[in-house]
Amino acid sequence: MTFEYHGIAGKELESSRAIASHAKVTEHRIVRLPDLKEVGDIPGFMPRGLPPTYIPLRNSIFYSFAASYAEETGAGIIVGGHNRDDLDVLPDVGQGFFRALEAALWKGSPALRRNKVRIVRPLGRMRKVEVIRLADSLRVPFELTWSCHRDGKRHCWRCQGCFSRRRSFQAARVEDPLDESNMAKIS
Repeated sequence: MTFEYHGIAGKELESSRAIASHAKVTEHRIVRLPDLKEVGDIPGFMPRGLPPTYIPLRNSIFYSFAASYAEETGAGIIVGGHNRDDLDVLPDVGQGFFRALEAALWKGSPALRRNKVRIVRPLGRMRKVEVIRLADSLRVPFELTWSCHRDGKRHCWRCQGCFSRRRSFQAARVEDPLDESNMAKIS
């Protein structure tokens, strides 16, 4: 499931489709939420301590859609890809949040409660560097991924997404096929 919201980079959507195709996902659902904005795109609204890419109540919204899909399909697990570094920046990725959300979803859906649907985050205790090392060992096609907050044919290497990607690949000592400049530094 991929969410298309206001200002999302088109390359990110393209990347999600390519990864789903590569992984032979049976149904890759694109949920369109054109009125959902990052705080950097909301005039006069900038909560303290949060990045301009923060979306108010993002995970409440995204996981509610995922829960609806789980109910529709009879799935027993909702999987999220958050890593431990997300906790440093986002208030809605911790264990307490997900426990409360799971309880609310069960309260609101007899089917989810009956199926004991769980939200799992297998990468939740791993730093981004560890996730990259694991992905490399699993031969994840990094060339299909997209981290840049801007659109273009290539990553800009100036936004927070690019900065974090470059730093994490270098720290993991894994070659990033999208970053022409980092391999000289790793060798």
